[in-house]
Amino acid sequence: MSVKVCIVGCGAIGSLFAAHLARLKDVEVHAYDVSKDHMRAINERGLRISGAADFTTRLHATSDASQIPLCDFGIVATKSTHTRLAIEQAKHLFGPSSAVCSVQNGVGNEEILAHHVKYVIRGTTFPAGHLIEPGHVGFDISGDTWIGPFEPTNTPFEFVEKLSALLNRSGMHVIPLRDARGAQWTKLIFNASTNPVGALTLLHHRAATRLAPTGALFNALIAEGEAVAKALGIQLHGDPRALVEKGANAPGKHNASMLQDVLAKRQTEVDFMNGAIVEWGEKKGVSTPLNRAMWQLIKGLEHSWTDPA
Repeated sequence: MSVKVCIVGCGAIGSLFAAHLARLKDVEVHAYDVSKDHMRAINERGLRISGAADFTTRLHATSDASQIPLCDFGIVATKSTHTRLAIEQAKHLFGPSSAVCSVQNGVGNEEILAHHVKYVIRGTTFPAGHLIEPGHVGFDISGDTWIGPFEPTNTPFEFVEKLSALLNRSGMHVIPLRDARGAQWTKLIFNASTNPVGALTLLHHRAATRLAPTGALFNALIAEGEAVAKALGIQLHGDPRALVEKGANAPGKHNASMLQDVLAKRQTEVDFMNGAIVEWGEKKGVSTPLNRAMWQLIKGLEHSWTDPA
């Protein structure tokens, strides 16, 4: 019997997970996304991945969640701003023995998922990509993914191990952890430094890293995030500065996801990144003036698109 997996939010990152899993003969993959053009193209021509890997796979894709059967696992890859609506539309796909894993940016998504499904897996992923055209995703940067139980839902570790085994067989590199908070906060701190700076300066990642003023701002933002994580008793899973350098050394000119949102005048994930660091800093008495400034500036930029009086 095949394992059924639903990818909720099949944008660039969701497509990478969907395409890899669809290479396994014992996994039935369903992609759910509001983009009808993307879903139609996948059904007609398959899902193509190019760049860090190059292959095309076939899977079931739809913008109608009622067309998807009950699934063993869910992988939520929507923008954090869409988490609540997405899981409300897809919650009926997951029964009492299913587990849903977030591979989204920032913190706070798992709490939203836990209101709608029984078992939640905390996930952090570093691969990056972009949509080239419907049905075709560019795989910009390969990287590791860490997953572990979301503590409040008492998710059995065997669910984490089973999902990580599937993903590793598919070609993704996934590390199961009993405590995945450190990995999640390492990426949060990395994202909260690089994303808003790139979005506000319009610089791609390497350019912002190598320019002295913005590179120094990265480090100062990282230091604030590290102080908050320490106050929370979270041991980071590596150095966010090393992630900045890894991204800067990757081939091509990669725009951070927040810069992609700004260029498209879409709502960003800043509330789940810098906003979250500010919120947790306030709870723990840690000052985060630079993260607060980034959050305020991005919120102001978003507001400008509404043509305020």
